[in-house]
Amino acid sequence: MTLFVNSLTVIDFSYLCNKRGAVGESWIVDLTLHGKLNEESMVLDFGLVKKQIKGIIDECIDHRLAVPNNINGSINEFADHKTLDCTFGENKHLAMSAPHQAFCLIDTDKITIESVTAYLVATILPQLPDNIEKIELALKPEHNQSFYYHYSHGLKKHDGNCQRIIHGHRSQIGISLGGISMPRLQKQWADKWQDIYLATSEDQISASELKHIIAKEDDVCFAYTATQGYFEMAISESRCDILPIDTTVECIAEYIAGQVKLQHPEKDVKITAYEGVGKGSISYA
Repeated sequence: MTLFVNSLTVIDFSYLCNKRGAVGESWIVDLTLHGKLNEESMVLDFGLVKKQIKGIIDECIDHRLAVPNNINGSINEFADHKTLDCTFGENKHLAMSAPHQAFCLIDTDKITIESVTAYLVATILPQLPDNIEKIELALKPEHNQSFYYHYSHGLKKHDGNCQRIIHGHRSQIGISLGGISMPRLQKQWADKWQDIYLATSEDQISASELKHIIAKEDDVCFAYTATQGYFEMAISESRCDILPIDTTVECIAEYIAGQVKLQHPEKDVKITAYEGVGKGSISYA
């Protein structure tokens, strides 16, 4: 017997790539269960599917930084935190210190849809009832309706997992002037923020203030304490945009609206900023 749940959840996370650095990503999760009927004449109650399986996915990878085996650098583990130090691309640098739950270490050479799918299946199946014999997951990005960018960030004021300093999203962007969609401007912003780290200026510190990691000469550094613990990072300045705002989607939409308005003061500006799939904020200027 087969049971399926389409769009069970969306995984919003970042992953480490030896070429691109920290890449913000959002993947829709479709689930199929194969097994025998239980005493309730079900493979698994839909309520449990949505609660238990979604919970496992959220716990092991959502809003984390996924790291493969073959990074160009090192990971060190301590009692209350892990540290990461690596290079990527053309001698770009990234270092992070964060509580353990901010990391997702995956036994693979490269973070891909296929390697994450295998990791999730191996994690989920042992935690399900014995009547379930097999599970299948289909991970996929949202269908493109406009230009999009991959970004990573951290929200220190957030009570939940958004406080983790490197997690991210794959987000579409809509820009209109005077009620007319402007694909050219959408592409400009998508290109500007492709694989970017969006930082908040008030979180910036000097390299000498870092506690657990070491910055390189051209790095910018950030740190904050949130409810889950102490977070800090250093990243090559060219891979970071430091904004005078918190990097919530509401503030991002308002920031882009203000920047576009400066370029087109005579036009009514509308910005539709997304945070991953199916959610976001609209701002006018």
